Parts: sequence; C-alpha cells; structure tokens
Amino acid sequence: MNTVQTVTGPVPAGELGRTLMHEHFLYGYCGYQGDATLGPFDEAEALKTCIAAANTAKGYGIRTIVDATTNECGRNVRFLRKVSEATGVNIICSTGFYFEQESSYAYWKFRSAFADITAEIAEMMITELTEGIEGTGIRAGVIKLGSSWNTITPMEQCFFEAAARAQRETGCVIITHTQRGTMGPEQAELLIKNGANPAKIAIGHMCGNTDIAYHKRVLALGVFVNLDRFGLQGELFHTPTDAQRVDLIEDIIAAGYEDKILLGHDSVNVQLGRPKIMTPMLQEALRDANIGTIGSKILPELRRRGFTEEQLDRLLVVNPEVLFA
Repeated sequence: MNTVQTVTGPVPAGELGRTLMHEHFLYGYCGYQGDATLGPFDEAEALKTCIAAANTAKGYGIRTIVDATTNECGRNVRFLRKVSEATGVNIICSTGFYFEQESSYAYWKFRSAFADITAEIAEMMITELTEGIEGTGIRAGVIKLGSSWNTITPMEQCFFEAAARAQRETGCVIITHTQRGTMGPEQAELLIKNGANPAKIAIGHMCGNTDIAYHKRVLALGVFVNLDRFGLQGELFHTPTDAQRVDLIEDIIAAGYEDKILLGHDSVNVQLGRPKIMTPMLQEALRDANIGTIGSKILPELRRRGFTEEQLDRLLVVNPEVLFA
C-alpha cells in the first residue's frame, strides 16, 4: 500500500478515511500580495477560522482534506501544518499553478525567453513532491493544474506536460481545475499522451457540466471525475444546482462508473487580501458554499434517494484510497 504525503508526514493510503478532494483553507487571487497594506494576513484569526472549518468536516467523518491551493494563490504549508496538528485532520497540499487568466504566468513567460520552462516547472514539482516546499521539508501530495474556458493555452500546456513528466518520476496524483466544466477530455488526453497514468488523474470541477455524454467521454479514458463544487450554485458561479449534481452522481453510477467519482466543495475558508464586498447577490450565492455542505445536506439527500452507507463510503473512502494507492 502506497503512502500519501500530508503536511505532517506520510500516511498509508488505506488510512485516509473519508476524504474531500478539493478545498482551500487559504486562497488569494493573484495580486492579493500587492494589497497587503489594506488586506493584511491575520494568521491568528485565520487559524481560528480554518481550525473550525476542519473540525466541521471532521464532525461528519472527514479524516483527510486535499488543499488544492496552488503555489501562487496563497499556498502556505506552515499554516496548513498548524491546522492539521490542531485538529488531527490529514491535509494534503499541492504543487502547481492555476489557469492562465487567474494565475501569475508573467514570471514563466519571462523565463521562457532563456530556458526550457517545461523542464523547470517539472523540476519545481518533483522537488516539492520529493524533498519539500520552501525549505520546510513539508512535501506536496498532489499536483494541481488548471485550464481556461474552452481552451488549453500554450502556457497551460507547459504545465500539463511538466505534470505528466513529474508524475512519471514520482507516481503522484494529479488533480485539475476545468473552467466552467470545459476541456475535461482534452486535459485527460494531454496528460495521458505525455505519459501520465490515468488511474492517478482526477479531472476537477466536472460537476460544472451535467451532460452525461461529456462525462462518459472523460471516464472512458480511465481517469476519475471530481464533483467538487457542492455548495456553489447558480449563475454567479456558472454552475448547476446541488440537486442537479446529485442527479449527475446517479447518472454516472447508472453508466457503470461508481468507482470513479470523487467529492468536494471547492470551499474557501479564508480569502486572502481585503475582505469580499458581500452584496445581497453574493450572500445568496455563497449561502451553502462551505465545507459542511456535503455532510449536512448532500449525504442526507443521497440517503433519501436510497444510497446505502456502503455506497457513500465508496464515494468518500474507497475511491480516494484507490486513487492514492
């Protein structure tokens, strides 16, 4: 049985328990660092919030959380270790970058004039997976990638190719961001073409598209689908409702892919930078956007629809274990 790198050390894949596959304890849109005068980071307050969030998830049986925050969007492994140590929840952190429009690719574009940046990105990922991040010795447990709406840009392709190279060397799991549920098949095909193992790939935000034919195209490639935006609903986020996501789970199972479904919220527990301006529309849109929605609303709804505890464990325990094994 493989071990999985968490921020407090390796854990056997068989001991991960109930796992949320895509969350953010801290998250900042690129550029937040330049607004630190009026949007400073209050670590003590952030710790209180994130410890409470981890304990909320723990309250419905979650033992492991994958933090999908990328290198440039506020990933803070020292902070994550404090949250894990305070709660006993395993936290798996990421190496990688976000999709181009919301990332900080200027650095890599500059370097591309002088170096093979695909090789450099792969070196960064491999180092963070095998040696540690920022001199801490805390190792990433997954690679996180993202692509744009209806396209994979040339710069994003460099990251996908680098991730495939890093996975070939380390055997690590790759998780992705699909913008509005587009480019799922293309992401999987690009990774596999470059030598990545489909059994170690989870295509993310797939619940942004409820077309079962689209899901079958992705699943036929042997990868997992991450239905990981529960609680984010409606036009503001360009997403289906949670009821439609539950329908999708049933459709995927009916298509024979119960063993390829993963779950999460894409919750952001602390937004870095200045606080959000909470308009009435945003308040309504974020009403259920928290790390407790699967436990408080989705699991009861699945049980109401006739799901057995064994099936729920398949989604939250067995499938993540297989992905990381």
